[in-house]
Amino acid sequence: MKHALPLLAATALLSASPAQAIVGGGTPATGGVARSVVTIVGSRGNFCTGSLIAPRIVLTAAHCVPPGAEYRLVDYSAGTPALQTVKTVAIHPAFKMEAMLSHRATADVALLRLEQPAKGRSAAALGMPTIPIAVGERFTIAGIGVTVRGDGKSGGTIRVAGLITTGRPGSLQIRLVDPVGQGTRAGLGACTGDSGAPVFEDKPGGPVIVGVVSWSTGPNGSAGCGGMTGVTPLTLYRDWLLQTARQWGAAL
Repeated sequence: MKHALPLLAATALLSASPAQAIVGGGTPATGGVARSVVTIVGSRGNFCTGSLIAPRIVLTAAHCVPPGAEYRLVDYSAGTPALQTVKTVAIHPAFKMEAMLSHRATADVALLRLEQPAKGRSAAALGMPTIPIAVGERFTIAGIGVTVRGDGKSGGTIRVAGLITTGRPGSLQIRLVDPVGQGTRAGLGACTGDSGAPVFEDKPGGPVIVGVVSWSTGPNGSAGCGGMTGVTPLTLYRDWLLQTARQWGAAL
């Protein structure tokens, strides 16, 4: 299997030619689970997805926020981009970039502390997947990534897609595919810019975030998007997330 996208992208791609849909063709959304979704941009030219879990706390993937750069949230809702400063970044100490790039399980989670509460967003509840996770179970992803690989102008719109589990889902890694294409032909799935996107599971009280998007492939494990979406579940990392947020004065 070829290396998946780390799902980072240069912001220069945002000036590329237009295309059609996103999250492999998912539905544009402003309500529901989409209300927590934010866009993260880095001073080194990458963009990712994050989710608000407290007024000043954003959950994302660790590989989205490597040390040595500055990060901001960008809001396009008013037409002109508005930036919000990220004050602090905390990456899980067990995260290994080499493992993530090879599709191996790793602690691909990070938290961002904002200088000011995120504008126009609502915090989502943080949880864990229901164990055991069966093949065919449904999860929802929501991201701002591109619709077509390499077409950055198609990014920046929040889109939502329903995917199902495949392979051997567990507490270390979950692999999701389009229920129609089953990963063998192009379908719904994360793409460039969807790294760090929240993965929701429906619970009795409503949808909660149970993982983050880490990587993707094209059909049959090829390079690209629309085949498989790799998810880091929060099962082993939720305690660290809660502890870090408490140290920053936030109760989740």
